[in-house]
Amino acid sequence: MAHVTDADNTSLAQANAARRYEITKADLPLSCPMSDMKLWNSHPRVYLPIEETGHAKCPYCSADFTLID
Repeated sequence: MAHVTDADNTSLAQANAARRYEITKADLPLSCPMSDMKLWNSHPRVYLPIEETGHAKCPYCSADFTLID
C-alpha cells in the first residue's frame, strides 16, 4: 500500500505561499497553515488567536492574518 499524503491533492492551496492573508469568520478557528492548505511541506499547524484584535502573525512563517467582515 502506498503512503498517502496531501502532496498530490490539487484542491489544496500551497502552504505559506503568501505573507498576507485576509480571512473571514467562516475561516475560524484560524490556523497556520489553514485547513485548505497542503501540510506535507509546511511547518506544524498552529492555532492563532485573532478574534479580539482582528490581526495575528504566525510564529513559524511570519504570515500576517487580518480578519475582515
